[in-house]
Amino acid sequence: MPIDDYVLDVLMRDIVGHDQQPAAFLVYLYLSGRAARQRWRPVNASLRMLADESGLSKSAVQSALATLHFRQLVKTSRAHSTAVPAHRVLRHWRSNKARRRLADC
Repeated sequence: MPIDDYVLDVLMRDIVGHDQQPAAFLVYLYLSGRAARQRWRPVNASLRMLADESGLSKSAVQSALATLHFRQLVKTSRAHSTAVPAHRVLRHWRSNKARRRLADC
């Protein structure tokens, strides 16, 4: 799976270096990979599932998701209070490039 340059050049430095949240970067990479394989549909995954798949603790995943929500990189929704959360990976830099390309035409 190819990784956007922005993820490695900007997000990694911002999340790992500035926010000091390497777990958030790992969770973002994991969710991005799953979303890409599902044609960018939301990823259904509980905290436990994310923790098991990433090798992180549940509290580290919870903190990581809070950082990703704050940075507007992931949006999480639930059908009801006990449902497994659906995590949508947001890629704002991709939509901006697309808008610029359309404006140039």
